[in-house]
Amino acid sequence: MATKIISKKPKNTLSKGNGSFMSKIKNIFFRSIVWFFGLSIVSVIIFKFVPIPFTPLMVIRVIENKISGKEIYFSHDWEPIAHISTNLQKAVIASEDGTFLSHHGFDFTAMQKAFKNNERGRRIKGGSTITQQTAKNVFLWQGRSYIRKGLEAYFTVLIELIWGKERIMEVYLNSIEMGDGVYGAQAATEHWYRKDASSLTKTQAAGIAAILPNPRKYSATSSSSYINNRKTKIVRLMRYVGKIEY
Repeated sequence: MATKIISKKPKNTLSKGNGSFMSKIKNIFFRSIVWFFGLSIVSVIIFKFVPIPFTPLMVIRVIENKISGKEIYFSHDWEPIAHISTNLQKAVIASEDGTFLSHHGFDFTAMQKAFKNNERGRRIKGGSTITQQTAKNVFLWQGRSYIRKGLEAYFTVLIELIWGKERIMEVYLNSIEMGDGVYGAQAATEHWYRKDASSLTKTQAAGIAAILPNPRKYSATSSSSYINNRKTKIVRLMRYVGKIEY
């Protein structure tokens, strides 16, 4: 009588284990993406109505001063945009983003011009709009990595869609660095001119806008010839901004 031998293939437990591991990784990645989009959208919606108490840059500056042993100075007072002089609004538009009222978050002409200028020389000049700067200051960290720029673009689209121009300008003027340890229009006006942000003259507003490229290096008062020239140029450009209507 013939004996029938049945051979069984060994189970590939290694392959099965790898498949399970990859499935877990994909699941974690998917959940992380969902959480990121959910939290980012919710935070943008919340900050459409709620004053922003601090930004990542404010925290970084405090840590930097603590590590270097410097005196920690922090001044930040939130003011509604109705209490901030239109002169300062015009000054930052003239200085930082001439097409702010008409673009949808990005000024591609300025970006292309900045790219060409940077190719010709070593000095890096950005083409970021006020919306992009606001997105970076409120939600992200400083730096020039592709990841940060990608996230900046994402938040730029979100705040343009959800906040609108008036809220973007309000957050921008209340959050940006306007001196060493000085953040926002009210704190800056008190620091530089000992007055209220609602009463800034054109020249004073231009003085604050002129130092924005490096507010810890430059001074809005008793300024260098470089800053004085920038003030004069900004005051001249403010005439072309026209009436601000959000």
